[in-house]
Amino acid sequence: LARPGKIVCIGVNYAERNEEYRDGSERPRFPSLFMRTPGSLVAHGEAILRPPESPQLDYEGEIAVVIGTAGRRIPRERAATHVAALTCVNEGTLRDWVRHGKFNVTQGKNFEASGSIGPWLATADGFPDLADLRVATRVNGELRQDDTTARMMFPIAVLIEYLSTFMRLEPGDVISTGTPTGAGARFEPPRWLVPGDVVEVTVPGVGTLRNSVEDEPR
Repeated sequence: LARPGKIVCIGVNYAERNEEYRDGSERPRFPSLFMRTPGSLVAHGEAILRPPESPQLDYEGEIAVVIGTAGRRIPRERAATHVAALTCVNEGTLRDWVRHGKFNVTQGKNFEASGSIGPWLATADGFPDLADLRVATRVNGELRQDDTTARMMFPIAVLIEYLSTFMRLEPGDVISTGTPTGAGARFEPPRWLVPGDVVEVTVPGVGTLRNSVEDEPR
């Protein structure tokens, strides 16, 4: 999966993530989404790079699905039949850069080598229920995130239905389905990633995506 045609990421998809914002807003009616470039993600075992432009590198452990069968306007009841595989994503983010734009987070989500994907593509036939998957994130062995897809506001089947309404999903497209509560930005003070840290994202049945953090060479 060297160069997927599309990498679609979902924001604020777990109920407690919405509550983390403490702005009194109701749960959203529709998913929030943005795109990532392939170059923003490295493979399992490769270093995630902290750029010189910002110290606010953060982790976001996520479950991603890889489309296997193309489709448009896919009903949620058939969504699972379009999924070829699952994998793990560390949807690395530069927090100050996501605030540069008035309406989007593209800049802070697309620094080169700021996130990761892997370690394997686990075939979807090993996961009979996409609504009951667990994802956990550890930093230097400390558990930071732990939740299940049962607590998503927009389950995977709903995401596939929604996305395929306005764009054709093609084989190899990646949908990263959102991160649970517990990212570094939510601590007081924030706990940004620094060189030497090791981030592990685990999805049972898929494996553990493990990456160290290094400063990007100048």
